[in-house]
Amino acid sequence: MANITAAMVKDLREMTGAGMMECKKALTETDGDMDAAVEVLRKNGQAKMDKKASRIAAEGLTRIAVKDDKTAAVVEVNSETDFVAANEKFQTFVEAVATQAVNSDAKDMDAFLAEAWNADTSKTVNDALVEITAVISEKISIRRFEKVVSTDGIVVPYVHGGGRIGVIVEAATDVVNDNIKEAVKNIAMQVAALYPKYVDMSEISEEFKEHEKEILLAQAMKENEELPEEKRKSQEIIEKMLIGRLNKELKEICLNEQVYVKAEDGKQTVAKYIEQVGKAEGANLSIKRFVRFETGEGIEKKEENFAEEVAKQAGMM
Repeated sequence: MANITAAMVKDLREMTGAGMMECKKALTETDGDMDAAVEVLRKNGQAKMDKKASRIAAEGLTRIAVKDDKTAAVVEVNSETDFVAANEKFQTFVEAVATQAVNSDAKDMDAFLAEAWNADTSKTVNDALVEITAVISEKISIRRFEKVVSTDGIVVPYVHGGGRIGVIVEAATDVVNDNIKEAVKNIAMQVAALYPKYVDMSEISEEFKEHEKEILLAQAMKENEELPEEKRKSQEIIEKMLIGRLNKELKEICLNEQVYVKAEDGKQTVAKYIEQVGKAEGANLSIKRFVRFETGEGIEKKEENFAEEVAKQAGMM
């Protein structure tokens, strides 16, 4: 049986918005498996769809380098502590990694690390990484990178929170001007804030839809059981009701279906906003894809007991 710590309960509460006791119970039931605990809470109707997808815990920065309106790259470089993320040498290194990425043709991290370092071609990227690690005296890792190249439009970058979130949006457009760029940047800000997973509904797999239907059915059946017997609905009616619930949840994770955050009426969708801007500028404008990096996404940070660590180093334990 896993030891369920207060930190685990806190993390689960932040991920799901469920109550403390519900989180503790779910973690106990799943033997500390965080993902399984989220599923339990969702089936019990105690948590909504997990928009974060995973725990955000590691330190570091994201940076974006742009070569022109058609080429950009986003990188994530991790450190062990937030102190290092604020270090000027670390920030300079991350910017250099982003520049490396926007000029790179590497398809994976191994190839990227083996490339000649742009700032000093006598070294590899990995050599530069080893050097900065030695200078800062803390483990530094280049976790991921992604390069976006547009062939029929533009790419627009947006960095939020000083580097906590980096977003690149690729748009197809036959007109490029300041108004078009501003509109696409607004969409990049939307991606940063509301964490969509897809551009539109056509990208969602049937497997994902079936999984969500299973969760919603479990919620609905539980709610139905709690009603007085004379008010309970048949399984057939419940399954019909699920269609509306599922569509509502799927719209929340599809960029084009989300309500545009700057909509004056609070109703205009992103798709309608893009259509409006395109019409005003005489452009065939559409969002093709986006890349969103959030620092530490999917990484669990090791919880340290500072007093215990000091005692160990002093030979007291």
